[in-house]
Parts: sequence; C-alpha cells; structure tokens
Amino acid sequence: MTGALKPVTTPALEIGYLEAGDETAPPVILVHGFPDDARTWDRVTPILNDAGFRTLCPYVRGYGPTRFLNPETPRSAQYTALASDITAFADALELERFALVGHDWGARASYCIAAMRPRRLNALIVSPAGYGTGRPAQRMSVEQVRAYWYQWFFCTSRGRDALGEDAAGFCRELWRTSSPGWDFSDEEFEATARSFENPDFVDVVMHSYRYRWGYETPDPRFEDAESFMAGLPDISAPTVLIQGAEDGASRPESSEGKEGHFTAGYQRILVEGAGHFAQREKPETFAAAILEILRDG
Repeated sequence: MTGALKPVTTPALEIGYLEAGDETAPPVILVHGFPDDARTWDRVTPILNDAGFRTLCPYVRGYGPTRFLNPETPRSAQYTALASDITAFADALELERFALVGHDWGARASYCIAAMRPRRLNALIVSPAGYGTGRPAQRMSVEQVRAYWYQWFFCTSRGRDALGEDAAGFCRELWRTSSPGWDFSDEEFEATARSFENPDFVDVVMHSYRYRWGYETPDPRFEDAESFMAGLPDISAPTVLIQGAEDGASRPESSEGKEGHFTAGYQRILVEGAGHFAQREKPETFAAAILEILRDG
C-alpha cells in the first residue's frame, strides 16, 4: 500500500483514501474503477510524489473501507453519482483546484466533473474510456460488444448471483481477459480483492452497469446532471487519454475521434504492451504522461 489510509466524511459517505506527498504540494486526485481499488495507483503515486505532487486516492462507493452514512441511501453508481462523490471528497479536504486522474469508472466520472465543474480542474487525465462511450444508444463494433460480455451478464439475475457468490473469482477472470499479456501476481490481485468484500459492492456494481445500458432507473438526485451530460458538453480542461494497445475490455477503437469535444487541448496516448490496467502494467509510462500535462499547465 502506497500512502497513509485516512477517512474523510462527506454528506453521503465516509470515504477511505490513500494520501502521500507533501500536504502543501499541488494536489492530484486519482480515482479507480471496476474491478479495482485505490491500490491501482501504487506504482504511479511515488513517481508523482517524487516530482513534487500530493496524491489522494479515494476508494469509490461500494469498495474497500468507504461506507454509506445512511442505510436508506440508494446504492446507485451512475457516473454522475460518482462525480458527486469525488467533488464532495475534494470539498471535504478543502481542495479548490486539483488535477484529476480517472481509470475506468473513475474516467467516466471525471468527464462529468470536468464538464460540470470546469473551474475545479487544472488538468484531466483519463484511461481508457473514451468520452461519451457509456451510453445505451452508442454504436459499437461486434468486437467491442463481445468484450463487454460481463456487462450484459450483469443485466441478468444470474450475473448478480455470480458476482455475489464469488466476487474475487469473477473479478480475477476480468483482470486476466482485460489485460491478456499481464502476468499479475496473486499477491497484487488479493490485496485489491479484499475491497470487493464491501457490503455494498454487488449492489453498486449492478446499478452501475444496469443503469448504463438502460435496465435500471436513475437516482433522481442526479436527474439534472444526467440531462446535462446527455448533451456531451465540451470539456475545457487540458486532457490526455491513456490506453493500452492490448485492452481487452475497452477496445482502443472506442477512444478514437474524440478530439472535437475538448477545447483546451487533447492528446491520446496508446501504450504498447499494456492492456486495460496500463497504470499497473506500465506505471512509468503512465506517470510520465501525467507529469507532462501537469508541467505544461
């Protein structure tokens, strides 16, 4: 584990997060996705810390030590809800401006923050999700449809049962197929798999994918945000997208042709020899891309 594990309370959650670096240094918030946790950044954050940045890596709702404060709060995980959590996290830590790094779910939530709270961000770094690719009406290649098999499975009762009965086993297989060339260790996987024991994990994952593909109702608290993001508003933060060339979940073609949505510069970096978890597989390359955009800013 890189960084000290700390708690912070927001209106909806007690969020566990890993913090490292000088508290007075420029802050970088790094947000994980599924099936992962805050330790996905363990090889990236020391490089950022050594370069003079403070890193803060929250466990998103439904993962690890993060808990809902109210048992009646819907266990929704649409991306606008996750974006609200991250914004509240920054508010609780009194971070007015920050750089934002998001992977997978974290990337999709980060797009929402960049569009809805543009003055908060110094820079946006996302991986591997292309902007606007989390919508039911989008067109996808047959190869991408096949890569999303688990998402369609989660829209069935059998999918829920499978994840509930053996979350670690199910997610290990997703690691293997999403990054087919990555020989990850049992120790690395098991350290993260403990986060899947969170009591809200299955409910949060189910809502995320079922809502994403139109099989679940939205959380009404985020109706205005959903309407705003449906228009794919332009993003005014300098942005870099990083994607593994061998990504077995979000195929590289899915992040192509997005430049027109970004008004302050956009760069797409394809990382050879990496799959879905480029930050784990090629941390030096990933960190270098973050540092380049932060220094340019």
